[in-house]
Amino acid sequence: MDGLVCQTCGATYDLDEPRWRCDCGGVLDVEFTPTLNIARIAGRAPTLWRYREAIPIRNEASIVSFNEGFTPLVELQLGARSVLIKQDNLFPSGSFKDRGATVLISKAKEAGIARVVEDSSGNAGCAVAAYCARAGIDCEVFVPADTAQAKLAQIQLYGATLRRVPGSREDTARAAWAAAERAYYASHVWNPFFFQGTKTFAYEVWEQLGWKAPDTVVVPVGHGTLLLGAYIGFRDLLQTGHIRRLPRLVGVQAAASAPLYEAFVQGSDEALPITKRPTIAEGIAIAEPVRGRQILRAVRETGGLILAVDEAEIEQALLMTCREGLYIEPTSAAAIAGLRRYLQQARPDEIIVSVLTGHGLKATEKLLHLTGD
Repeated sequence: MDGLVCQTCGATYDLDEPRWRCDCGGVLDVEFTPTLNIARIAGRAPTLWRYREAIPIRNEASIVSFNEGFTPLVELQLGARSVLIKQDNLFPSGSFKDRGATVLISKAKEAGIARVVEDSSGNAGCAVAAYCARAGIDCEVFVPADTAQAKLAQIQLYGATLRRVPGSREDTARAAWAAAERAYYASHVWNPFFFQGTKTFAYEVWEQLGWKAPDTVVVPVGHGTLLLGAYIGFRDLLQTGHIRRLPRLVGVQAAASAPLYEAFVQGSDEALPITKRPTIAEGIAIAEPVRGRQILRAVRETGGLILAVDEAEIEQALLMTCREGLYIEPTSAAAIAGLRRYLQQARPDEIIVSVLTGHGLKATEKLLHLTGD
C-alpha cells in the first residue's frame, strides 16, 4: 500500500500527509508502486516527467517544472577506457538537485503549502529556491557561512530568504530544524519526496542504454541523495521486471570528510564519527549523514564500494575533465577521481556510468586558484 514508512519504528503515514519525519524522530521513505510503460515513455517529451506514472504526484496541475531532465549521456576517455558520463550539471539551476526539487516542490504545491525551509551547502538550496520561485511558494534557505558566493547570489536572486549560519554544515542543519517547527521542511535529506525525483537518474540511464542497466554506477556521496535515488530507481526497474539485477553502486567521498568510507572499510552499519577537514568538494563535506545506514546498506546490497579520494586527486580530475570541455564544480570532480580509482579494478567489458553533478559556474572563486590567476 502506498504511504510513508519510518525506517526506525515502522510507523506508516498517508502519502499526502505533509510531514518530513516520523513522530519517533526517524527518517521516512516513500512506499509507492510505480508504473513504467516503455511505449508510453518513448512517445513523450524528453524530460524526467516522461516517467510520470512512476512519480507520486496525484494532480497533474501540481507539477512544478522547467522541462528539466533527460540530460545527455556522453563518452569520456579515461586512459585506455571509455566510460559514460551523465551531464546533470546542465539542469536549470546547475546541478542534479533539480531532480529532487521538481518532485518535492510539486508535492508541496499539491499539499497547499505556502512556505518552506531548507538547509544546504549550496546546490540543493539553489534548486529548492528556483522551484519555489516557479511555484509561488515562499522559501527560506539556511547555508554555512563559507558557502560559495556564486551559490549565495543564485539563491537570493531566485527571491528566497538567505540565512548564513556560522559553524559547521551540521550547525546549519540544526538551525533549519528549528525553523521547520513553523514551516514545511523541504529538506533534500530528510524529505522522502526528494528521492522520488533523484531516482529518475536511474530511469534515464536505463532508457539511454537501450532499456538496459549498466554494470556499475559511480557517484559522489555526502548525504547520499543521488546514490540513494539511483538505488531506488534501479530497484523500481528490478521490481517491475525491466532489468534483471541491480547495478553495482560505488560512492565516492572526499578523504577530508569520509564517515561513510570509514564505516564501509571497518564493516560498520552506521557512519562513523570523524574529524572533518576542509575540502574543495564542499557539496559532499558531510560529517553526519542522516541516511548513513541506508546508504551503506544500498552499497553492500549491490556489491558496491565506497572510495575516498584526496584533494590532489580531486584537483587533477577537475583539470582533466575541464580540458575535455566539461566545466564542472569540484564535487563533480570527486566522482571522476573516484571513477579513475575504480577503473583500476574494473572488468574490461564493464559498462560504467558516472555523473557530473554540478556546473563549474557554481564555484568560480574556488576554481580560479587552479588557473594560477
